[in-house]
Amino acid sequence: MSGDASNAAFAYEEPPIATVLNQTGFLVVLNLANFCLDKFLYCGLIGQLVVGILWGTPGAKWLDRETETVIQQLGYLGLIMLIYEGGLSTSIKAVRANYVASLCVALTGIAVPMALSFVLRELVGASSLQSFAAGASLSATSLGTTFTILSTTGLVTTRLGTITTSAAMLDDVVGLVMVQIISNIGGRSSSFDSITVVRPVFVSIGFAVGLYLLCSFGVKPVLNKVLAMRFKTPSFVGTMQFAFLYQTLILVGLVAGATYAGTSSLFAAYLAGVIVSWIDGIVGDSKMPDHPTDPLTSSSSSTRENSTHGHTERPLNMAFKEAPTGERVYEKYYKQPVIRILIPLFFASIGFAIPITEMFKGRVIWRGIIYALLMIFGKMITGIWLIRFSLSPVSNLVLGIRKFVSSIRLFCRPTKDRKQREEMRAKSERHPSKKGRRSPNDEAARNTNVSARNKNVMPSSDGRPGSQFELQDVQTTPPSRLIAVTAPPKPRSLYPSSILGLAMVARGEVGYLIASLAQSKGIFANGSSDGISEIYLVVVWAISICTLVGPICVGALVKRVKRLQTTRTANSSDPLGVWGI
Repeated sequence: MSGDASNAAFAYEEPPIATVLNQTGFLVVLNLANFCLDKFLYCGLIGQLVVGILWGTPGAKWLDRETETVIQQLGYLGLIMLIYEGGLSTSIKAVRANYVASLCVALTGIAVPMALSFVLRELVGASSLQSFAAGASLSATSLGTTFTILSTTGLVTTRLGTITTSAAMLDDVVGLVMVQIISNIGGRSSSFDSITVVRPVFVSIGFAVGLYLLCSFGVKPVLNKVLAMRFKTPSFVGTMQFAFLYQTLILVGLVAGATYAGTSSLFAAYLAGVIVSWIDGIVGDSKMPDHPTDPLTSSSSSTRENSTHGHTERPLNMAFKEAPTGERVYEKYYKQPVIRILIPLFFASIGFAIPITEMFKGRVIWRGIIYALLMIFGKMITGIWLIRFSLSPVSNLVLGIRKFVSSIRLFCRPTKDRKQREEMRAKSERHPSKKGRRSPNDEAARNTNVSARNKNVMPSSDGRPGSQFELQDVQTTPPSRLIAVTAPPKPRSLYPSSILGLAMVARGEVGYLIASLAQSKGIFANGSSDGISEIYLVVVWAISICTLVGPICVGALVKRVKRLQTTRTANSSDPLGVWGI
């Protein structure tokens, strides 16, 4: 009987006081570390990661495996909500305006680490498959870490933030596709099946394209039709509770659908936030008065009693006048639990995955540091796409070559042409009256041209009118040549490119996931299956160093930029330039 009762229900038991104090202290220390490091360096997530190392299995083992599993699962919910918030704050117009830069940054951040990872063949004797798996784990950017950095520093809504988050999202999607590929390969297989590689890629692309078509040809017409029915919508449609319901359904539905379809749940969470933001934009654009010049009609039609349903109906534009947007709903229902509990648990769960006791071996340390430096370079180079290079040295070189070629052409013309020119010059000297004879119309035209040139005299660099030769050069130079020679403006600073590159350096959850999966599948094994392979430890060193270095350096740079922005004068420019808008 007792056995049947225990299987039928889970008996409630009061947890021991030691467990209560341990878990309470864990949450308090996570939030305290986050507050202190955010205050000084905008990298509180590093403190949470270190607390996870100290509290969990790699350190003091104050948490058992079951508790770590629960923390990992709750932390993943925090990661989903963090990425969903990033989608809510994404402007579709900004993404469209900067998609070329985002794509270039993402492709560079994937290709360079993958190529540099083949140095492991000489560094630790890795095979091509092992180098590919290592490069896959280091090519993904930590999306949660990137969103946390940009949100903390207040750059998430700028052009710099848009490019960074879009590129990190693309890198993360590719990384999660790599997870599926490595999971399908498994074992120690040295060959790639085309289906194994192609299927996850096309599933991710197909999911995104399918959502776009659904929103464009399905959701948008229906939503516009509903918005046009201004006097037939119940009042509860404009409430915060209704918005919470449909926005949560969108998030849960897309995450579940993407996971079952075989693509990334994090990618789906980001798309859910973008779709909710897109719906908010359509609803916001529909808030226009029907008859602004007829107050009697508008006031009488603003409230109408429905005898059939027995409740008051309002026009939809009035019901949505204070309509709750996705950001407002997130602020009210999600934000505090997410930032105080779920996100700290997520970064602490990353700390659980770092085998700190196995990493401090001589051979592993220096190889891990070298590989980490290469991986830092592989992501920092993405910042080159935000640098506006000055082409003045190239332009001067082109002009010099052009003049040199012109002089050679004049010198190398045939002797017959030179004789003809000399004969024409002599004939003009023998008949000077023909050269100097001008008609009245020619004289008038000449006077008109002279007066026009005098009006268009441009001052020289010292404030005096330009000389005749300067005017002649400007007036006779074709506009196309002026445009080709003129160099673009020099970059105001390297802060935007540096912040972008360092924000992309941070790896994290996807990197550890790919590396752990490759280790469990035996891809990183070197002859024996006992213990942890050296390749895996080197990869974990690189992931850990990148996850630590990226946020710390970004925090230090942003702190300096904030100080420059507060102390700059009215005549000085913003250190972020156009990327800070």
